[in-house]
Amino acid sequence: MSWLPPDDEDDDEYGSYDESSVRARPNPKGNRPRTKIRPEHADAVAGRVYTVDRGRYGVVVAEDTDDEHEITATRARELRNQAVVTGDIVDLVGDVTGEPGSLARIVRVQDRKTLLRRSADDTDEVERVIVANADQMLIVVAAANPEPRPRLVDRYLVAAFDAGIDPILVITKTDVADPAPFLANFAGLDLRVFTSSVDEQPLAELTEALQGHTTVAVGHSGVGKSTLVNALVPGADRATGVVNAVTGRGRHTSSSTVGLRIGSGWIIDTPGVRSFGLGHIDPDNILRAFGDLAAVAEDCPRGCTHLPDSPDCAIVEAVEEGRLGDSGRLRLDSLQRLLATLAK
Repeated sequence: MSWLPPDDEDDDEYGSYDESSVRARPNPKGNRPRTKIRPEHADAVAGRVYTVDRGRYGVVVAEDTDDEHEITATRARELRNQAVVTGDIVDLVGDVTGEPGSLARIVRVQDRKTLLRRSADDTDEVERVIVANADQMLIVVAAANPEPRPRLVDRYLVAAFDAGIDPILVITKTDVADPAPFLANFAGLDLRVFTSSVDEQPLAELTEALQGHTTVAVGHSGVGKSTLVNALVPGADRATGVVNAVTGRGRHTSSSTVGLRIGSGWIIDTPGVRSFGLGHIDPDNILRAFGDLAAVAEDCPRGCTHLPDSPDCAIVEAVEEGRLGDSGRLRLDSLQRLLATLAK
């Protein structure tokens, strides 16, 4: 209800008031009022995050130019609910000179092409982002000491296929044990495989395979992953360790994820892990990694799991009838093992 002066009041007393007579109370905090309008940052500079350390981000700007250099940045307040990870391409404002003591600000994360993730365990759907924009995964496994774990490699492969990343397998310590029995587990996969020993590391071949790519290196603790990275990138100085003679386990040495330049490519070294949860994985992405089998699977009934006990599975029937040959049988075995990893 609007307020009106009593009839017996003098109209002149109230008629002299209008909108200009209103006095706004000053902001007691003395700061500007909040606004949802964010600046466009049209002058922002693009860069690649190569390391993350306690709220500070190492970023390379002007990549592939004569002015390429490293800077330190922090995350803008508007990104406080958005993760920034190694491999991200970001937009920066502020001091991007890279001079000692300078600090830029990340104001945007550009669209990611790929995202490698893992969960704490298979029942945990909360994902942990490892790296962004990688297009290759270098899976490092020791032939012995510590003993190779085929099921852990299966999990790496599942995560790679889910993210749309091409896997590469490197077997180290082949001077200690023959890698053939271990490699037989992956005969059905079209994997590039490199073997490495103390006296003969495939550095030239690996360096060539990494050119023009962003490759994330993963592996069990103690398999020689950081040793291999140090050999590929002289001066990388990644921490290395030895395997415990009693437990047969490697010690966590590399404690951070860091991207390193290798010619026209990047290799991202990650801390060694002993588990790799897959609670966030979509099983359909695994089948799509097997293009030939995925085409046959179009004739499968709805909800087909493609496992050995799945009724009327078109892939199983095609293999049993010999229509896919010996290679098809090996690839089906690999597919079923990876799908069974998710089903557990």
